[in-house]
Amino acid sequence: MELSSIERHKKSLFGGFGSTNSIKEEEDEEARLKWAAIERLPTFKRLRTSLIDIDHEGKEAEGMRMVDVTKLGAAERHLFIDKLIKHIEHDNLRLLQKLKERIDRVNVTLPSVEVRYRNLCVEAECEVVPGKPLPTLWNSVVRSVLSVVRNAMLCNSEESKISIVKDVSGIIKPSRLTLLLGPPGCGKTTFLLALAGKLDQTLRVTGETSYNGYKLDDFVPQKTSAYISQYDLHIPEMTVRETIDFSARCQGAGSRADILLEVSRREKELGIVPDPDVDTYMKVII
Repeated sequence: MELSSIERHKKSLFGGFGSTNSIKEEEDEEARLKWAAIERLPTFKRLRTSLIDIDHEGKEAEGMRMVDVTKLGAAERHLFIDKLIKHIEHDNLRLLQKLKERIDRVNVTLPSVEVRYRNLCVEAECEVVPGKPLPTLWNSVVRSVLSVVRNAMLCNSEESKISIVKDVSGIIKPSRLTLLLGPPGCGKTTFLLALAGKLDQTLRVTGETSYNGYKLDDFVPQKTSAYISQYDLHIPEMTVRETIDFSARCQGAGSRADILLEVSRREKELGIVPDPDVDTYMKVII
């Protein structure tokens, strides 16, 4: 009796494992079929469509479903992030490692930018006026009238050139935080604006500035770099790098979409099906 009961227990135990494995295989096969359907979509839709196991009400669904990640509701996004990062101390690093593993698996090299500037000078032409009158309406009218009379009589006003940035050379290495220090009014903001290609057109700029060997006239620098003002409202819980990265993304700088497109293309060539959660996260943050 004991031997027969043991045999029945073994059969029921292994039978349970077999049914569990078959269910898992069916779910994997269903996910592969849905992923194959995503790969057949046009490029624009493919970058916005992913698989998620959360229903429309923000609850865990029984299986994966295809969704447009740009149309996820607040409850769905909240549950999805909670699923990815349950413990901040451990899951945050684990998520970053998963992102790195996906990119490294298909040998995609992340783009980097090296900024070089040589003999960079920024000058401003200022009109010299006698004294400094109060900014009243009468003084403004008098100054405007004198300016019109001076132009009509072809009298050149006295001008002076002020050197804001003078003969600066250097290299900003990629993937590094570079700290720029200096007293107030020494030209730090003007220097950063010159590197970002956002200087006022009235200023005179000389010297060379290049991104990976390309001069500012050869491309649109605003798509590669961004200037973040010190007057922006920052989130105190974010680090300096996170704050700068977030502000730059808000200004349209970065190449996340191009990276994801290249990763997806190589995965399709190699027949690799990515982790649905990682794929959804990468498409959400584009």
